[in-house]
This record gives sequence, C-alpha cells and structure tokens, in this order.
Amino acid sequence: MVFHDKGGQLVKLKKSCLLYIIPYISVCMFLLFSISSVAFAEESAFRKEFISNYMRNLFNQQAELVKKNKDIIPGEVRLLVADAMFPGTPYERKMYLLNIANAMASMYKHWHNDEKPLSEVETILRMEVQREKERVAELTKWDKYGKFLGNIVMKDHAVRLETKNLTPVIFPHWLHRIWFQCKVCHQDIFIMKKGANDLSYDLIVEGKQCGVCHNGKIAFDARENCDTCHNAGKPDSAKLYDIDRADHNKIKGVAERLGAEWHPEKLHGSKIPIDRFGFIDWLTLKENKVFNPVGSLIKDSQDIVRDNRILFETVSPTVNNVIFDHKIHSSWIQCSTCHPDIFENELGGNRITMADIARGRFCGHCHGKVSFTFADCLRCHKQPKGVPVKGALIHKQKQ
Repeated sequence: MVFHDKGGQLVKLKKSCLLYIIPYISVCMFLLFSISSVAFAEESAFRKEFISNYMRNLFNQQAELVKKNKDIIPGEVRLLVADAMFPGTPYERKMYLLNIANAMASMYKHWHNDEKPLSEVETILRMEVQREKERVAELTKWDKYGKFLGNIVMKDHAVRLETKNLTPVIFPHWLHRIWFQCKVCHQDIFIMKKGANDLSYDLIVEGKQCGVCHNGKIAFDARENCDTCHNAGKPDSAKLYDIDRADHNKIKGVAERLGAEWHPEKLHGSKIPIDRFGFIDWLTLKENKVFNPVGSLIKDSQDIVRDNRILFETVSPTVNNVIFDHKIHSSWIQCSTCHPDIFENELGGNRITMADIARGRFCGHCHGKVSFTFADCLRCHKQPKGVPVKGALIHKQKQ
C-alpha cells in the first residue's frame, strides 16, 4: 500500500503501520455512511426518552428501554454520531451528542452483548478529544509569553507569518521599562491601549512606531534580522517571561549605551523583586536605585512632573482611604495619558468604583496590565480613616 507524504512523494507503509490506520479508516467509513444516510433525521421518540432518562438518572427505566429496542439502537447511535459530526457543529454540542451515543452504545453492549457500536463511538470520541487538544494547544502555544505582566504577543497576522516561516513578536514591556520611562513611548509613539496601534513593518522601516528606536542608532535595526523581533519559541525567548533568566550584563550594557542605569549588584540575591502576585516591584527597584531609565529621546527636554497628593475617601466605613501620589505617576507617564480621557481633570469629578477598575477603567487602565494588580487591596487602601494627610487635596467620591 502507498500514500502521498507532505512532499508529494510516494511512501510505502509497513504492515505494522496498517494496524494503526485500519481503525481510523473504519471510523471514517462509519462516519461517511452515517452522515450521508441519517444526518438530521427527525429526533425519534426513543432518543427523547433515552436522553430524558439519562439526564434524570432513571436507571431502571433506561434499562427497560434498551432491552425493548434492540433492533433500532445501532441506527440511533449512528444518527447521534452523524448529528455530532456534521460540519460546523460546536465542540460542546458535538461532545454532548457523542456522550449520549456512548452511553447508548454502552448499555446496548451490556444488554445485547454487541460491542461494535461502542467501539466505533469510543474511537470517534478519542479522535475528537485529541483534535480539540491540538486545536487548543495551537491557539494557546504563545500564551505563556503574554501572561507575564505587560508582555504583548503580536500574532494578529499569524497565517501570513507562517508563510514566511516567522513566529509572532513577543514585546517584553518590563525589559523596555528598565531602559525607558513609559512617557518616552506613550502617547507620542504608541497609544497606551492594547490593540490600538496598527503595527506594520512598512511603518517601522519608515522610522515610525518601533522604528523610532530600532533604526540601528538607538537600538538594533529592525531590518537586520527578522528573528530578533519574531522571537516566540526561539531558544533564548524564555528570558522574555522568566525574569530569573534575565541577562543582567546585557541589560546593563544596553542601559549604559542608552544613557540609562542598571545596577544588578544592588539586587537582593541577584533577583528582580516581585510581589506576592508575581508583579515586578518597580518602586522597590527605584528606592534601592537599581535602575534609572531614560526620560526622553529628545536631548535637553524638560521633564514635567506634577507634585501633589490626593486623598480618596472611600464610601465604605470599614475600608481605608487611598493616597494617590501624582509625583510617582507623573515621573513615569505624561499627564495626557490619563487626562482627560481616563480621568476628568477636576478634583471630585470622577466616580471611581472597584467594579469599573476591574473592567479596565480609571486605575485599571494600567494596574493589572503593566502595573501591580488592584487585587492587592492594602497596597492602595492603606490610609486610615479619620487621620489627616498634611497638604493632600481631598477627593470626595462623586455620587
């Protein structure tokens, strides 16, 4: 027997291989017959009663039903399989129908001593479960990169990339944040919202988007080696989401070339500090003077930092208030990043709720995405009620 391989060449199969292929050929023939002959016939009274008994765990009634309907059960099993395998059937519906068919075939084997329908259904179930595993694995194979705080997996053009033998681009936000303050890129080069920037290679080589830096002067030229950016799955790509593998010497060398600072010798145990949620503790890094990022790509630019604090009084009598430090935030980002699109530029003009933050509004625009998660309640809610804060502006919660 011969088959065509992927290259179009004929390949002889050993007899041992046929032992694995024959069951699948049998199943395919079974499916072809089932779909062509009985698919989408009107649901029978037997099937309705069988499913009703099945859902209500009426075992005695089910046994009597199977005993009385020996002749029609193989056909009913085929009908269920055909309905399940009809093109376009959602996976959940498909598995529901196949499980019903499996239960029906199991009882048929038990009461009528014929295992053929059960064998065929079980083979199809195994094939479908395996196919779904492979589909999910393909869809999620790059997720481990994006789960690390701030990383972006750029896979919108996956099919096109595959034709060029390229994997997706993994953008390590945390690594760039060591070298540059957020305001360097946002909002002037990139809108600070995932998916809001239509990235393209043509714009990059024109010196826009990533090409503002990746031009061979500030950073490596994006045109030099595609795999440098299209790095998912590459041998060194684990460094992009596992900070324990970070190459501190390389990070330090890049920082020095850019005019930034990275002092790994000041790291406790040579490890980048993370909080209990797995987020990098940037404030600890800053307090320990481990790093000092570049604030602008423009020489002698004036860094605008707003230095005041706002006391947010919570509505709940049992939840501490929040002190918002403008200086900490404005040293990282431009005022225009938050005002007026995210926050009304008026004291007391925003009705902020945790529900809205969880939906990505207000503080949730950054926190939980590229900054520490709001799930760490006491990190923000640490100002006791009734204790005055000298010099702080008071934000009365808008009702």
